[in-house]
Amino acid sequence: MALPTAYLTSTRNIDGILSAIQAAQAPSRFTVAFLQNLGYKSSSDRLIINVLKALGFLNADGAPTERYYRFLNQIEAPKVLAEGLQDAYADLYQLNRDAHALGRAELKNKLKTLTQGQYSDSVVMKMATTLTELAQRADFSGPSGRPQPAESSSESETVVEDEAGIDGFRDGGAASQLTSTGIALGGLVYNIQIHLPESRDQAVYDALFRSLKSHLLQ
Repeated sequence: MALPTAYLTSTRNIDGILSAIQAAQAPSRFTVAFLQNLGYKSSSDRLIINVLKALGFLNADGAPTERYYRFLNQIEAPKVLAEGLQDAYADLYQLNRDAHALGRAELKNKLKTLTQGQYSDSVVMKMATTLTELAQRADFSGPSGRPQPAESSSESETVVEDEAGIDGFRDGGAASQLTSTGIALGGLVYNIQIHLPESRDQAVYDALFRSLKSHLLQ
């Protein structure tokens, strides 16, 4: 189930802990001792470690992940936090893509349904409160900043075909093939936009297409 059971019993130090994480050098492992060195020593503060694991900021051993390092960038941090929440609460976001905007009572009911009544109302409310408080510090608008796949480096030119079409090229064989996106030559695809002269003489267009075809097939 893509729904974390980690939660905070107190959210009063969320801002301080998140700010301290960003101000400090990332540890090799995020431990209770590291959290205490940041100035947060209460037992309720320690629960943030499991929450960070649920959000994908730490792995099971407590080592910072790539998401943790991206969070250190204060400009990118709100979007990274939103990304972590959407991944951690994937089952909830499948029910409502704006789950972070739900009222606390409605959120509690949805979490209670998803957890199939395994937890008391008190625990489910703490889970809802944890999500709500973190969501208030996240930015769910626009791209998340999540690393994107590299774009293809193949050459292409994007252009719109003229309504008249270029049917005269359809018999060009292997050297020239009309595709749904344009003309394929040597593995490259070219989309050609043709601005035709104003004329009612069909011979003008026939001559133009013959000339264009002969140049492309050279």
